[in-house]
Amino acid sequence: MAKPVIMSIDDDPQVLSAIERDLRRHYKSEYRVMKAGTPGEAMEVARQLKQRGTPVAMFLADQRMPEMTGTRFLSEVRQLHPEARKVLLTAYADTDAAIESINEIGLDHYLMKPWDPPDQKLYPVLDDLLSEWKRRVHLPFDGIRIVGALFSPQSHTVREFLSRNQVPYQWIDVDEDPSMRELVAAFPGGMSKLPVVLFSDGSYLSAPSTLELAKKAGLQTQPERPFYDVVVIGGGPAGLANAVYAASEGMRVVLIEQSAPGGQAGTSSRIENYLGFPNGISGSDLAQRASAQARRFGAELLTAQEVTGIRREDPYRIVQLSDGKEISAYVVVLTTGMEVRTLQVPGIDGLIGRGVYYGASLSEAMTYRDREICIIGGANSAGQGALYFSRYARRVTIIIRAPALSPAMSHYLVERITMTENIDVIPRVEVSRVCGKDVLEQVVLRNADTQEERTLHAAAMFICIGTAPRSGFVANLLERNDKGFIVTGPDLPRVDGKPKGWTLQRDPLLFETNVPGIFAAGDVRAGANRRVASAVGEGSAAIYSIHKYLETV
Repeated sequence: MAKPVIMSIDDDPQVLSAIERDLRRHYKSEYRVMKAGTPGEAMEVARQLKQRGTPVAMFLADQRMPEMTGTRFLSEVRQLHPEARKVLLTAYADTDAAIESINEIGLDHYLMKPWDPPDQKLYPVLDDLLSEWKRRVHLPFDGIRIVGALFSPQSHTVREFLSRNQVPYQWIDVDEDPSMRELVAAFPGGMSKLPVVLFSDGSYLSAPSTLELAKKAGLQTQPERPFYDVVVIGGGPAGLANAVYAASEGMRVVLIEQSAPGGQAGTSSRIENYLGFPNGISGSDLAQRASAQARRFGAELLTAQEVTGIRREDPYRIVQLSDGKEISAYVVVLTTGMEVRTLQVPGIDGLIGRGVYYGASLSEAMTYRDREICIIGGANSAGQGALYFSRYARRVTIIIRAPALSPAMSHYLVERITMTENIDVIPRVEVSRVCGKDVLEQVVLRNADTQEERTLHAAAMFICIGTAPRSGFVANLLERNDKGFIVTGPDLPRVDGKPKGWTLQRDPLLFETNVPGIFAAGDVRAGANRRVASAVGEGSAAIYSIHKYLETV
């Protein structure tokens, strides 16, 4: 944390130097002493300090300055630094103005110049004021700060991205912090370009893309090499396992993830049936451990990068990124997993990020403390989300079309949900429409048997319905089944004993697609058992087939 600032403002250079000298002599060990020769210069510095998150403990302003009076300066600067102590430096003739400003601007004290000796006439007064400031002030967070609107889709996206990548940040609601509102309003675009992300070096980003945010937050977004042995696309459990095993065996590996390590599993509040963790482990913790393990073996992990296509230039496979760059490799492994299907019902579009969220957005838990929420879906991700939110929300309602949670949800989750008093389950219903003026207020449910409707009051709705494989970008290259899952190995359809378009003498290897050197593992692969442990197993096992393929290159 940077030292708090004491700033003096006076248009007389001699007086200003004397003030700075006395302040430094007594306070330099605990405070950063700054000075400004004009109110305009001081106001600009005050804005920069606010932008950096540097606390200001005290302003000492001369009353008689040509640009503006000290009283007016202190009145304006308190909009940016409302907690700072305000001291007016006066001559004998200014005492009436100083006394009036006590009521007008909440002046904390006025000092008559000169104050020799400072040990008797300056330091005791300032010591008391600074002591009071220390007791009352809440020192700002020394890191990334997000200034935005609570029910804003863009603000939610930025918060969720940093949370899932385990980048610490402080959230500031612009509607509840007038000083931050004052700061943001002065930026280009002002309040129309929220959220604003402030960094400790004084820089900022307005309404950033995830790629811009990732770069500025220090995440790796660009490859270090033009060529690799293996490019892994997708940072879920299968992709992380593949990267760990490939890198541990000496291969040059880069993993590309468009959002955050962990994939859908990374959003799970607690995975309780994963081997070796009897007390369970959160999806984000598992992803973080696996990421650290992959990096330790030398793998590169790119974040906020999206793959737009793959092409074949034997013996190489070329991966095209959304920013226009390309990466070459001998082998590509697709572990892109699944994406949540959208819910198409009246009223939903305008409420996305304003009470309606896709997936169990754990970063929103505190927002809905002591309120009623609902979760749409009956798979494990919905159950884990319900249990997590039940710690904060007054009531959690799980909405499913099936007659019961079983067998779609694991038995251990069903048992825990049954024992949790503030979780309800409504079976055999579907969402008919959602209602709300600016934020979600009601969810209208339709009975699947009788078609009767009922209204559920909810502050938030988290959608965890069926998912679709993330494979559209290879639709014209790889063989997929009618649901979009990538077909591999012995499951590939054959013509005259060989997969369509297959030109090699050998058969496709296990996990290999219809294009030699391109493999698929985990949830995106047709026939996969969609559990975390299975994805890890497939990602690990695919390395054997990759070794066999590399022997032929």
